[in-house]
Amino acid sequence: MKISGVTDARIAIAQILSDMRQGDLLDAAFERRAKPLDARDRRWLHELLWGMLRRRGWLDAILASRVTGGLAKLDADVVDSLRAGSYQLLFMGSVPAYAAIAQTVELTKRRDGIGASKLVNAVLRRVDRERETLEPPRTPDPIEMLATHGSHPQWVVARWVERWGLDEAEQLLDANNDEAPITVRPFGVSRDQLDTMLAVSGVETSAVPLVPDSIRLGTGVALTELDAFQQGLLYVQDPAATLVTRYADIPEGAVVADLCAAPGGKALELARRASVVIAVDRSMARTERMLLGFARLGMPRQGMPREGLGGSAVGTDAVDRTPHIVAMIADASIPAIAPVDVVLIDVPCTGTGTFRRHPDARWRLRISDFAVMAATQRAILRAAARLVKPGGLLIYSTCSLELEENDEPVQHFLAAHPNFVLEPPADGVVPDTVLDQGLLRVLPQRHGTDGAFAARLRRVD
Repeated sequence: MKISGVTDARIAIAQILSDMRQGDLLDAAFERRAKPLDARDRRWLHELLWGMLRRRGWLDAILASRVTGGLAKLDADVVDSLRAGSYQLLFMGSVPAYAAIAQTVELTKRRDGIGASKLVNAVLRRVDRERETLEPPRTPDPIEMLATHGSHPQWVVARWVERWGLDEAEQLLDANNDEAPITVRPFGVSRDQLDTMLAVSGVETSAVPLVPDSIRLGTGVALTELDAFQQGLLYVQDPAATLVTRYADIPEGAVVADLCAAPGGKALELARRASVVIAVDRSMARTERMLLGFARLGMPRQGMPREGLGGSAVGTDAVDRTPHIVAMIADASIPAIAPVDVVLIDVPCTGTGTFRRHPDARWRLRISDFAVMAATQRAILRAAARLVKPGGLLIYSTCSLELEENDEPVQHFLAAHPNFVLEPPADGVVPDTVLDQGLLRVLPQRHGTDGAFAARLRRVD
């Protein structure tokens, strides 16, 4: 679609937001619609979309008080135009006010008619005039105020306040509204070698406190344009995900089945110690993307890597041996493989620990999702248990913060399976600050990472 006078990036905004209203996830819609854009426009579009969705609740409160009758009376296209235009005005210093208004108005006129464009023009101009004094309407309800200012659904905030209190819940909202930094893991080189390569490329780096052999990249880095990325010497992984595989503390030379493997980062980490990792996923599309990621690292499609590549050894700067990963398409609830030494199930979940990385998820979440997810998680747990050899390990993990998806499925499983016990890893394998009575519990507001949970279960019969 071409609209005279409107940039391709802004046309893509409208298309992506429309796709999301029809059920698409932000990441998938972005990849499809942003593909024709150049790298600069893709970065600009990413900044706008992710930032706008993080601030959507706050923006809606500002806009609703400036639209007669509120936002509910407007077409969804028009509401999205107001959100995108307002975010450009208030949070993107690189966008002149006249451009944000004129482009948004023109796009609205072509998509929704001249009447809608006049309303958008009037509201955006008012927002621009009042930018120094903008505040959402005040309310005596502290949870409602926190939800509005922190831009999260009120019912989600109420759950978190009940669990952690107002102050810590506010810290969690603030963490979710920060841009997620890029953290990378070395592959085939040591951490110090990779750090030197990044410095030569002009990339600022910093240490990662919880995972010292990872590297955090500075802001504004075009990751895919880096030589180290193109040479397959790194992959992206948040420290929370790395901590799950550290917490697993698998024995050297183990045979491991990763039953919910895509996009493959945990399989790569496990392969640093395993003799072989069977990377299982039910989706052919996700498996294809996982294989493409492995191929960038120099690993052929059957999972056997090119000679000489490996990853840095855990806790050292030495180069680890070559990882062996075999991909397989199967449903984790009915996996067709023989019992193995270790089974990891990073189960489907609501993803409340990754709201900063997936800001659309907070607005899609429904309270009924917890019950639906819990049923799926318990089914996968039961199936995975049958694949663990006597004396072997079952690792249950999520990127959720919620007790219904974390503690409760594990407690239910242990009550029904007396031949499994919770067995924490050896002392010092992961920092004590992320352990909670033998469970791994990583929290954005406390650890500055994504959220993660894991339980390490030993089959003792």
